[in-house]
Amino acid sequence: MQKTIIKYGLSGLFTAAILFLLVILLSSDLSYSAQEILGYATMLAALSFIFFSIKHYRDKENHGIVGFGKALLIGILISTLVGLGIAIADYIYTTIINPDFAEDFLVKSLQTLEASYSGSELETKKAELTQQMKDYGGSGFMAFMMFATVFILGFIISLISAFILQRKN
Repeated sequence: MQKTIIKYGLSGLFTAAILFLLVILLSSDLSYSAQEILGYATMLAALSFIFFSIKHYRDKENHGIVGFGKALLIGILISTLVGLGIAIADYIYTTIINPDFAEDFLVKSLQTLEASYSGSELETKKAELTQQMKDYGGSGFMAFMMFATVFILGFIISLISAFILQRKN
C-alpha cells in the first residue's frame, strides 16, 4: 500500500503543482471566474489519481481485493498529497511570482461589486470584502484554504472511489 500511495500521491502532487502554476501563469488575461473554473479543473485532474491508485492497489498489489476502509484511506492520503501540491504552488505564486495578488483580487472584486450593487448595499459589501481581505488575505492562509478545498474534494472522490472499487473475497 505504501508504494502505491507514494507513487500516485507524488504524481498527483507534482501534477497539481505544475498544472496549477501553468493555469495561473497562462490564464492571466482571463477573468477571475474563468481562472477559478480552470483551477477546479486542475484540482479534479490531479485528484483523478485517487481512483487509479485504489484500482492499482486492488488489482496489482492486493490480488483483486480491497475493503472500503483501506480504499478510503488510500484516497485520503492521496488527497493530502495533492492538496499539499496545490497549497505549495499557491504559496509560491502569492509570495514570489505575484505578491500583489491579494490587492489585485480586491480591486477587481470591488469593481464587480460596483457593477452589481448600489447605494448603502454597495458600501456594506465593499466594507465586508475589504475586511475579509485584511483578515484572510495572507499567503499562508490562502494556501491553507486551497489545501482545505482540495482535501474536501479529494475526500468526496475517495468516498465514491472506495464505494465503486471495493471488492471483498
